[in-house]
Amino acid sequence: MRRLFPVTDETVTDRTAADPAPADLADEGGGARRAHGRSPGGHEWSLDEIADAYAYPEPRPGEPVAWLRANMVSTLDGAAQHDGRSQPISSATDMRVFGTLRALADVVIVGAQTVRQEHYRPARARAEFAERREAAGQGAAPAIAIVSASLDLDFSLPLFTSPLVPTLILTGAAAAPDRVAAAEKAGARVLIAGDGMGVEPARAVRALAALGHTRLLTEGGPRLLGQLVAAGVLDELCLTVSPMLAAGGAQRIAGGPAVAVPQRFALVSLLEEDGFLYSRYGRA
Repeated sequence: MRRLFPVTDETVTDRTAADPAPADLADEGGGARRAHGRSPGGHEWSLDEIADAYAYPEPRPGEPVAWLRANMVSTLDGAAQHDGRSQPISSATDMRVFGTLRALADVVIVGAQTVRQEHYRPARARAEFAERREAAGQGAAPAIAIVSASLDLDFSLPLFTSPLVPTLILTGAAAAPDRVAAAEKAGARVLIAGDGMGVEPARAVRALAALGHTRLLTEGGPRLLGQLVAAGVLDELCLTVSPMLAAGGAQRIAGGPAVAVPQRFALVSLLEEDGFLYSRYGRA
């Protein structure tokens, strides 16, 4: 089995009536550019069809313009990391999902601790997505937006010295002035999204939307995702379930404050490959 099954009204009443959507995804690291999965009729899915399957929804009247999705990976027993990093529980296809979601986004939101642990680099331009991004009014690559109260960041990293678009930093009004100055000197754009030291998620979304960034993607880490969930600003979760058991005390995909009532999300699509499940859930 190697298919992405969109969940529609038809699949609820007749599971055989739904057409499978794209089954493989573009590789951020420069790998295969076409889908390997096929429909029952033998059609090989193109990269455009794959991107269409993960396209951001058009806002309906009265709904917020910005759409925030998260992309995370978890083991069967709920570990979001192994030895402090997500890479050991990931897979090649998971990284292709990662690359496709980035290629569709205006901005990638990430916590400072994840930047440090995962050795984050700037998003790169993807030639195969160039026309799609231009048609959507997007630049060559998404910006990286780092959420940081302390601005304890290494400004000599490529994320600051060689991004295609300036890196953004979301922080609070009480952030240390010398760290703000250092960030700006390094070429980053600092956005205030909180009255104290920390960042208020709803204000962060509004601050990014004010810059024209409405297709939002967060890659965590768990603390940041937990804050976004608790604030009620997450619209969609793209979750890879890794067929591994990690045990130990690793974090879940979302940590931090609990919500009073668990939020309900609805399954949009599901891909299985080599035991990995690639799910997409939207706000119910």
